[in-house]
Amino acid sequence: MALLLPLGLLSIVAAAWVMGWGFLRVLAVLFLVWLIVLALMLAAPASEFTAFGTMDVRAWLAGGVILALILGYAGIVRNMRSKAVALWGDPQEQGRLPVPVRPGTLATDPEALERYGRHIVLREIGGPGQAKLRHASVLIIGAGGLGAPAALYLAAAGVGRIGIADPDTVSLSNLQRQIIYRSSDAGRPKAQAAGEAMRALNPLIEVQAMRRGIGAGDEGLLASFDLVLDGTDSFAGRRDINAACVAAGVPLIAGSISQWEGQLTTYDPASGGPCFACIFPQAPAPGLALSCAEAGVAGPLPGVIGSMMALEAIRQITGAGQNMVGQMLVYDGLYGETRRIAVTRRPDCPVCSGLGSGAAQA
Repeated sequence: MALLLPLGLLSIVAAAWVMGWGFLRVLAVLFLVWLIVLALMLAAPASEFTAFGTMDVRAWLAGGVILALILGYAGIVRNMRSKAVALWGDPQEQGRLPVPVRPGTLATDPEALERYGRHIVLREIGGPGQAKLRHASVLIIGAGGLGAPAALYLAAAGVGRIGIADPDTVSLSNLQRQIIYRSSDAGRPKAQAAGEAMRALNPLIEVQAMRRGIGAGDEGLLASFDLVLDGTDSFAGRRDINAACVAAGVPLIAGSISQWEGQLTTYDPASGGPCFACIFPQAPAPGLALSCAEAGVAGPLPGVIGSMMALEAIRQITGAGQNMVGQMLVYDGLYGETRRIAVTRRPDCPVCSGLGSGAAQA
């Protein structure tokens, strides 16, 4: 008789196993049985039932507390797993997805959680931040020294859709600093070669390669992206890209390099910061702003500034840390010095003065 109650509980577990019940459901049934037995014990503590159970109320309560803790923990784990599956997809479903999945979703790659694991464990990014990257779209204008490292890092970071635009072809002189290319790419369109390298690095992303320049009249194209990175090297090009971004209402991350020095800032008048025309209203005098071909450039310098542009893009998308709106970072590679300069909007700026401030000026 003393073994009848434990045997009854084991019978319930065995029957549930045969019927294919889940672990959480079995625990719920056992907890219900525990409540019924507890009620009987409290109703007739001196009856034959107590002798039949061979344990007193205190022991039964202790067992119930343990069962409740297990049930609660299992419920929490199940809830967390369901949220993770809803956000990232179920790795067990690989190879048998019922419908095609848009490139960039983690469900297309069973190793995606491992791929982005170093981002997910960062408190400032985590799963929600990585999801923002997955759903974000970034246009990189210029696939040269600045665009090359930025493109690779944003592709590796899992930005869902990346456009890269450049009208030029790869030359051997580019390879000293434009690390996205190989010697065999010489003569190929930069956008095409860069797009292939990005897809090879991360097949989960969508890459839109465009063999063209970007400038005045491209407001519609820019508006289809969340963020624009400008890696071009001419004042006229930067001026036109800035005006188009202001008209489209898209933040613009701009980098520039020459010899040993680089600069980085984010132009976003909609959030209270200046635009390019606020800081550089006029073109420099001839001979003052030489191209890299004329002035030269240290090979790793574009990598430094281009990587900073990618990092700024990740901050902008995920909301981590503090972005560079209203600040310009100046990096001196020759002496290893970095300084920040506050920059503000001009009330009379011909490009962005008509916009609402959206925030206090820096």
